[in-house]
Amino acid sequence: MSRAEARNLVLAAVVFVLLAGLPLLENSDRLMSLALPIAMYVVLATRWAMFSGPTHYISLATAAFYGIGAYVVASGIEHLPYWSLVPLAGLAGALLAALVGMATLRLSGVYFVIFTLGLAEFIRQLVTWVQNNFTGSRGMYVLTELTERHIYWELLALAALAYLIGWLIERSRLGFAMRIIGNDELVAAHVGIHSPASKVILFVVSGIFAAVVGAVMAPRFTYIEPSIVFSPELSFQVVIMALLGGVHRLWGPLVGVIPFTLLWELIATNFPTQTVLLLGIAFLVIVYFIPNGFVGLLQSLLQRARAAAAATRPGSDLDA
Repeated sequence: MSRAEARNLVLAAVVFVLLAGLPLLENSDRLMSLALPIAMYVVLATRWAMFSGPTHYISLATAAFYGIGAYVVASGIEHLPYWSLVPLAGLAGALLAALVGMATLRLSGVYFVIFTLGLAEFIRQLVTWVQNNFTGSRGMYVLTELTERHIYWELLALAALAYLIGWLIERSRLGFAMRIIGNDELVAAHVGIHSPASKVILFVVSGIFAAVVGAVMAPRFTYIEPSIVFSPELSFQVVIMALLGGVHRLWGPLVGVIPFTLLWELIATNFPTQTVLLLGIAFLVIVYFIPNGFVGLLQSLLQRARAAAAATRPGSDLDA
């Protein structure tokens, strides 16, 4: 580990400790109402970028895994302790991701996007049908003694774990393979990389995190139903936040999550009936004007500034 990496690790640990202390502040209820969704979206956007960043596959399946995790907790909370249900939710997310990955990751482009979007809707309709015909109710209660503080600390720990695993993957053979696959799958196949297996592994990791986040958030809702936890709006928000920050750096989504979450809270409060329209407009603006996100835009500006500075130095090619 280099000195720069060690310094960044220490800095991240200090920031983590400071963030963990937020719920201990006086009158932190209002602060928690903002910090908790930010922590949730940091995990979801980071795990999305972990897969979609290097592969360039746009996945809209976040709500499918999130909802599965929430329903694992909701269906088992009367029979098993909450802390045993969270890893079971991760296991359910892994199984779903493995099945979906093996079936669809040979697809590419718009076909993969459409399938992942339809997956969440299919599971939502399936859960709705099962509840209407066999349980007699559309929703389920999740009653625990957990408070927003506990949920925030869980999400913060998940965020730290997501960054750690992402950091390890970036420096592993899997991360190297995924970067080659993202640039050109044909080249990856010629150098001996098994593209489907590599993509499925990373997709499973991403699915586990989304399912666990759903499990952690279930007690906050108290009452959940398919329209809440399988909402396609969630999938689009995660994509927009990740793209807004930039997916070419592991910390890039963080740059997009914080401002977009604050902006979305304002929009949802003042324009509750126009959220879908404004979500679509935000997606188009990001894709057309800042496709590489704020991080990519900042890097581009820095490169131009360095090039301009180099061109004005005495002895440069321009002067010659």
